[in-house]
Formats: sequence, C-alpha cells, structure tokens
Amino acid sequence: MLDIKRIPTGAWIGLLVTGVFLICAVFAPWLAPHGNAEIVGGVWEPMSSTHLLGTDNIGRDLLSRMIYGARITIFIAVLATALSFSLGAILGFTAAVVGGWFDTGMSRLVDLLMSIPTLIFGLVVLSVLPSNVVTLILVMGVLDSTRVYRLSRAVAVDINVMDFVEAAKLRGEGMVWIIFREILPNALSPLISELGLRFIYAVLFLSALSFLGLGVQPPNADWGGMVKENKDGIVFGIPAALIPAAAIALLAISVNLVADWILNRTTDLKGGRGNG
Repeated sequence: MLDIKRIPTGAWIGLLVTGVFLICAVFAPWLAPHGNAEIVGGVWEPMSSTHLLGTDNIGRDLLSRMIYGARITIFIAVLATALSFSLGAILGFTAAVVGGWFDTGMSRLVDLLMSIPTLIFGLVVLSVLPSNVVTLILVMGVLDSTRVYRLSRAVAVDINVMDFVEAAKLRGEGMVWIIFREILPNALSPLISELGLRFIYAVLFLSALSFLGLGVQPPNADWGGMVKENKDGIVFGIPAALIPAAAIALLAISVNLVADWILNRTTDLKGGRGNG
C-alpha cells in the first residue's frame, strides 16, 4: 500500500504540477476564459485583471491559448509516446526472443534510422505529408520507437536467458506468453523510467516542429507554436513568448520528478521482495 507520508517533496511537486497541466488539458473548454482563436484585445497587452497573462501578437487572450495549448500538446505527446512504446517494446522483445535473421535485420534497420538526426528526418517526412494531428502522432511515434526498441531489446536479451524463461520454453509456452508474462513484468523498471523521458522528448520534439512551422497548424494552439508567434515581442521586453517556453520546461521537470520517484519505488519494492 502506498504511504502518502513517505512520498518525497520532489515527487509531490512533480505530481502537483503534472496534475494541474492534466486538468487544464482535460477541461480546457470549461477553464479557458475565452475561445482558442478569439481576439479579445489589442496586440501584446500587459497582464491585467481582464487578461491575467496579457494578450498575444494578434490580441488573443494568452491564458486561454495556454490552456488550449496544454490540451493539444499533452494529447499529441501522450499518443505519440504510447505508439512509440507499444511499437518499440513489442519489436524489441520479439527480436530478443526470436533472434537470428529477424533480430539482425531489425537491429540494422534501427541503427540506420538512428543515424539520421531525428529532427531533420521529421522535417523531411512532414514536409511531404499532410500537416495534421494524425500525421504528427505517427511520425513522432515511429521515429521515437527506435530508442525504445534499443532499450527493450537490451533488457530482454538479459532476461531471455534466465532460468524462469527457459522453464517457460520447456513447458511449451508460446512467444506471446514469454513476452508478456515473463519478460515484460521483469523489464518494467527501466521502461517506466524511459517512459517519462520519452514523453518529455515528445513534448520537446512537437514544440520544435511547431516552432519551425511543421507541427500544429494555426489557429490551433500549442506551446511551441505560441513561442514562434510571440518571439518578436522579446525584443520589446514583452514576455508573451517566454510564458509557453516556461510551461514546456516546467512540464518536463515535473514529469521527470514523477518518473524518478516511480522508478525508485519500483526498485525498492523489488529489493524488498528479494530480501524477503
């Protein structure tokens, strides 16, 4: 049972900040004071009681854009991370169990994909494909699955030679059983830690694509696109571009704090069972 009193301060901060962002993402239409693309004031108005974070480069309420931006940014990052983990982990575990030509072929294909800078690869692919949310999720998920594949295969290779896996093979268990009932439960610790990092990378990757004009398309709001839209205001001391940039950094830090706490807790529980 989880003892709330033993949760470290860093994890509490990470859970609180991540929870606030998730609430904003889920309840954006009810929390935002104005519409996503509604022009409600002048250009780059300062913070006030009417507009708590001021307005952006064309007079839209920045707080409303931030809330809607949280929804789109987190939604795309979550789905891309889920796709990358599903694809990378299943292929990595399968390559470790099957071995032979399948393992060699998959590993060389992954090495080839990883040799190309991910951002450049993503820009090339997105420049020839339709710019929509589905395309973004597919491109981000497939490109990021190579990192998950490498980790999953490395962990599965070590687990695959252990006695309990050999016993399962001798019992006549199939590959699906071995992957999901023998290897996966014993590979959760490194995968959980990697899950947080991959989600953070997805947020940063999406923000970079949007900043370069190939991510989420206007008038939809995401944090990377908001930085691009308001970057010219920095010259005049207007913080409109710094607010979404700070939100990206804050989300990355908070998710990392939660992932580290979950990893440490999982390791401690395994150690406790081992000592028992």
